[in-house]
Amino acid sequence: MSAYTIVPTISTCFIVISAVFVAIGWRLAVKRRLEAHKKAMLAGAVFAALFFIVYVSRTLFVGNTEWGGPDSLKPYYMGFLLFHIVLATVAGAFGLTTLVLGFRERYARHRVWGRVTSVLWLITAVTGVAVYVLLYALYPGGHTKPVFDVIFGW
Repeated sequence: MSAYTIVPTISTCFIVISAVFVAIGWRLAVKRRLEAHKKAMLAGAVFAALFFIVYVSRTLFVGNTEWGGPDSLKPYYMGFLLFHIVLATVAGAFGLTTLVLGFRERYARHRVWGRVTSVLWLITAVTGVAVYVLLYALYPGGHTKPVFDVIFGW
């Protein structure tokens, strides 16, 4: 495994671990084990933050992997990728909102936001793994270019 594939593997693992903690935390909330719920959700948030840090760092310094599959599938992949990116952005913003509501002890609103956020986050994790599988398992070989190179024309 090269440096170009190990970092995406690590970041994908972080997002999967985050989703597992969110699922566990949701179950704990249903069982009214609220202290354990809080710890699980915080762990999920930490792993989501680790994913985000690794992803942004890789994007800035290494670049994102281009589609390496057949040209006939590229429009479908790009549509799926756009869906994943929008969903991840919304889920991330909802996640921050849900955490803030919980910390501010606005539990009625936290419960409403939490249900929606958890579902969005779990779907985001699944679509993120699908993107990883498409780019690194099924159709590897796309090139990367760091954002700084793109911006400054290096």
